[in-house]
Amino acid sequence: MSTTGTTAHLSDVVAAAHRLWPRELAESWDASGLVCGRPDAPVRRILWAVDPVQAVAAEAVRRDAQLLLTHHPLLLRGAHFLPADTDKGAVVHELVEHGIGLLASHTNADSYDGGVSDALTRACGVKAARPLDPTDAERGSTGIGRVGELAEPVTLEALAQRLASAMRPTAGGVRVAGPREGLVRRVAVCGGAGDSLFDAVRAVDADVYVTADLRHHPASEARERALLSGGRPYLIDCSHFASEQLWLTEGARALEAELAREGFAVQMLLSELNTDPWDFAVRPERHPGSASTNAEAARY
Repeated sequence: MSTTGTTAHLSDVVAAAHRLWPRELAESWDASGLVCGRPDAPVRRILWAVDPVQAVAAEAVRRDAQLLLTHHPLLLRGAHFLPADTDKGAVVHELVEHGIGLLASHTNADSYDGGVSDALTRACGVKAARPLDPTDAERGSTGIGRVGELAEPVTLEALAQRLASAMRPTAGGVRVAGPREGLVRRVAVCGGAGDSLFDAVRAVDADVYVTADLRHHPASEARERALLSGGRPYLIDCSHFASEQLWLTEGARALEAELAREGFAVQMLLSELNTDPWDFAVRPERHPGSASTNAEAARY
């Protein structure tokens, strides 16, 4: 992705990003914004990534980026010290020593129209969606999560397969709760961790809820409640990284266009790294539902 025009400065890029994803839409606990970088530094290339980890910082250096733009903040919980021999400090030192800025667009990009959950709904095949949990009644397009309808019903398994094909592969894959042949049309989604939104999902009468990081108890309780009312919503649980990585391409295109309107030429680069924290998963040699396994379990 690239344009022709005047070289932008970091302050120009930050201003454009905040026009697209206003900081006031960020949650109160969030740490979106500029982490490091000189406002007057020229920016010719921006590397987009989900996570500001050490490997991504090294990639920014290797690919000659002047700004690393990540979805997740580096210092979400804050830090008093950042020596180079700590995980957070190593990232900051690598970037600063090579003149690379760091900007995070987190829950503001989750909430705004065209954000993270919009990319996830499109991966599901939903063409038009509205916020699942609106944040501003006057701005009907902003809020956490999205809900919309597929053009035609599909089976739960087909929807899960569609998502698995659209996302970066991860060790955990895509997990599903519900019958393979169950038909779904109304889809609720939340990119990233979404087990705090089950009430909103039930309120919109969704057939299926697509999100990430579903913990045992919230997922179990949601399924138990669903069984009392026809079995829905079914659940599709994705990798946190994969559910948000879909947005990088759309975010980069939006920022490139916003800067081009101002006459700035900035090349957008997408990280080539998979920063999902899990490397592999181990499956039992015998299926857990086999008679021998059940017999062994009954002895304990």
